[in-house]
Amino acid sequence: MRALPTLTALACCLAATPALAQADEGWTGTGELGVAISKGNTDSETVVGKLALAREDATWKHALTAAFLYGTADEVENARRYELFGSTGYRLGARHYLFGSARNERDHFSTNEYQTTVAGGYGFEAFMDERTKLVFEIGPGYRWAKDQDVRVHNNEGIVRGFMDFSHQLNDSTRLYDILLVESGSDNTFVRNDFGVQVKMTDALALKAGFEIRHNTEVTDDRQRTDRLTTVNVVYGF
Repeated sequence: MRALPTLTALACCLAATPALAQADEGWTGTGELGVAISKGNTDSETVVGKLALAREDATWKHALTAAFLYGTADEVENARRYELFGSTGYRLGARHYLFGSARNERDHFSTNEYQTTVAGGYGFEAFMDERTKLVFEIGPGYRWAKDQDVRVHNNEGIVRGFMDFSHQLNDSTRLYDILLVESGSDNTFVRNDFGVQVKMTDALALKAGFEIRHNTEVTDDRQRTDRLTTVNVVYGF
């Protein structure tokens, strides 16, 4: 695997990218990109990317995320997934808020061709200091899902749970863990993203992550759990 030299080149490209936040000083964000290349008995390439934007004030908190995954093995496509997410929160007090969220995922190599969910409920910021963040969300929602390659739809009410944790170990190293659960009678989707991020400059960082995605209901030719290990260059703005 020769991912690190490629990531170094990506870091140079990202450093030259203009700061998008200049359009609105209230928004902050990160862009990340990772490439893993393996040569030998199996030639494989995997590319992952994510763009995340956030804005908070005394009354509102907003978040937008777009992510993709693309992979090939021996020049045959074996992974292609896109995801969009957005949420808005209205503060009831210093730590309490009401939220609304929407998520759309399209995966060409899973049981579901797409899953679209909307939800609303209550959020609580358990810890929000300079070193530690711990946020919980819970509420009802609805999911629209379609089976791959057939006109079979699985639409149902769900319960959505969310946890966002991060802790600053020192001036340059941050630990994070983000958990999402969307549970319904037909299927429960769980995604957990755990990792560590190390700052290289004021704008650039390296992030190593381990993501688990689990669906309780899949077809016989699919596995319930997908695991993904990544090393990404992160550009903050």
